[in-house]
Amino acid sequence: MVQFVPLEDPIRITRLTLRNTSGRPRRLSVTAYVEWVLGASRATTLRHVITEIDPGTGAILARNPASVAFSGRVAFADLGADTTSHSGDRAEILGIDGTMAAPVGITDAPLSGRTGPALDPCAALRRVVTLPPGTQVEVLFLLGQAESAGAAQALILRHRAADPAATLAAVTAHWADLLGGVQVTSPDRAMDIMLNGWLLYQTLACRIWARAGFYQASGAYGFRDQLQDGMALAALRPALTRAHLLRAAARQFPEGDVQHWWLPHSGQGVRTRISDDRVWLGHAVAQYVAVSGDSEVLDAEVPFLDGPALRAGVHDDFFLPTVSDDSATLFEHCARGLDQAIAQTGENGMPLIGTGDWNDGMNRVGADGRGTSVWLGWLLIATLHAMAPLAQARDPARATRWRAHAEAVRRAIERHGWDGAWYRRGTYDDGTPLGSATSTECRIDSIAQSWAVLSGAADPARAATAMASMTAQLIRRDPGRGPGLALLFAPPFDASPQDPGYIKGYPPGLRENGGQYTHAAMWSVLAHARMGDGCAAGRLFAMLNPINHARTPADTARYKVEPYVAAADVYATAPHVGRGGWTWYTGSAAWMYRAGIEGLLGLTRAGAALHVAPCFPRDWPRVSATVRIGATRLEITVHNPDRTGRGIAGATLDGMPLAPQDGRLRVGLTGGSHRLSVTLGATVAPAQS
Repeated sequence: MVQFVPLEDPIRITRLTLRNTSGRPRRLSVTAYVEWVLGASRATTLRHVITEIDPGTGAILARNPASVAFSGRVAFADLGADTTSHSGDRAEILGIDGTMAAPVGITDAPLSGRTGPALDPCAALRRVVTLPPGTQVEVLFLLGQAESAGAAQALILRHRAADPAATLAAVTAHWADLLGGVQVTSPDRAMDIMLNGWLLYQTLACRIWARAGFYQASGAYGFRDQLQDGMALAALRPALTRAHLLRAAARQFPEGDVQHWWLPHSGQGVRTRISDDRVWLGHAVAQYVAVSGDSEVLDAEVPFLDGPALRAGVHDDFFLPTVSDDSATLFEHCARGLDQAIAQTGENGMPLIGTGDWNDGMNRVGADGRGTSVWLGWLLIATLHAMAPLAQARDPARATRWRAHAEAVRRAIERHGWDGAWYRRGTYDDGTPLGSATSTECRIDSIAQSWAVLSGAADPARAATAMASMTAQLIRRDPGRGPGLALLFAPPFDASPQDPGYIKGYPPGLRENGGQYTHAAMWSVLAHARMGDGCAAGRLFAMLNPINHARTPADTARYKVEPYVAAADVYATAPHVGRGGWTWYTGSAAWMYRAGIEGLLGLTRAGAALHVAPCFPRDWPRVSATVRIGATRLEITVHNPDRTGRGIAGATLDGMPLAPQDGRLRVGLTGGSHRLSVTLGATVAPAQS
């Protein structure tokens, strides 16, 4: 059985190949069975879904006229023109005491043909196939949806007539082209498997296209979420990233804030006081321009949204805004978000946290409008510095103001955010420190330490101390319980009188409340690499790699989730230590890809060039990668004879010497196939393991 999804059609095709290897004819009955859930729940489906047989194709159609968002859509199931009988009644197929393993209604008798309303709806289709000796036949099962019954019929007929092998080949070629853009061979085979396909597949198929998983199936866009996902695709699929930047900018209000999430089919969404959304647009746009070289996107005109401002004391509001008559360039959209972030500055000079920054669960830390965020300060500094050069030619006064504010925030964090051995997470409305040695819960939070490095703004000695503190207090290695855990913060919230928000509703050690939150841990990998500590970066990447959580039967029984996709979180509390949660639909996949490709391998695109600056574990003797960008194919081999893991001692491109610039190699993406050989050496003092 081969299952695949065509690139453009909302349809899934299952191809079943039946072979007769005996010496006599065989007559087989093939039944396809689907349960419809066309609503918020099975109960909704039972009340409202109506099934019918399409007279033009013999397929079973299903619709839910009570659905608010999709009342006109039609789902379908088809087993081909030779289908002999049908049923839309689940009770007939499974029976009162029947199960999928032993359905009462699947006998030699034809199915009843019963469809319509007021049933427990399903789609059961039967087809009889006769196979002469030594022959085979293919049966296609189509499952999909369309805007109307007529459109569904046309889609069915088109795919019945198509060559399924050609369709599958087209889909396979599409994924091979994307997922084969960078192929890595390193001493860490588990890392190679994730980087060479699974992480980008998870990012594009689940996060950007489906926006759904086993734990969440709304189909909504998260403003900050898909912006970060798109950053991982900017080098290989810049058009996809560009399209989403414009899509996200169109969900911004003229004041600079945005819909924290929105439903694309209706435009409904939620306006909030969450503070980091307005910064991520500029951050993602600046990264896209740097990677793709496409500065023209900054001048694209994008409309704003119109909608009521949040009333005093109201944290969020779900409503349908209208599209404003006013529009502005993408640059201006980024600028308004940053200007609003600058305006939302606390008395201590750091950004207000609002009703949550990156950690939405901390929604009451600054609900009264006075609490601040150290982490958001680092993100804002990094974004202002990245956007200021883009502003220089468009609005030099803004560029000057942005650079000045970035410096002011840096000074404020160093003055009020340093706790002695690490950076605090922020302050509550009443001024109580969050993420401090004086805190009984959440004494140290990883993201304030990682972004001290990633922002490039922290005092270098303090940043090194902060990362060492994070490693000592938040990295839990337990050989008896898998590869270990990288906690978001510790200790978890539980009994302290402080009320950080709904995060306290999670059991201590689960999800954002002091468990491993993989998204944040990937920032730590990148921070270690940025500091030149490839050993720490490689160890942490291996700890986070889902493959390493399921190497033995005992590991698999403990982890309990898929070992081939990133998990949002891993539990850190007994009796569930090491259990994975919330797989597939997590932004940690995109950041894991970037941590491996950009952090450890040091491969970053810069317009029409590829920059190479590896930083991997010192005991790796050799790493190779094949990179395809446009018409250029690069075969890269990195030798590590001195066991430094970093520092470029020499390089050749197609046999000709290539000198590094600012510690990295620059290779033009000029088309054709090329070989880059890099030798690492002790040109810099190696980082401590």
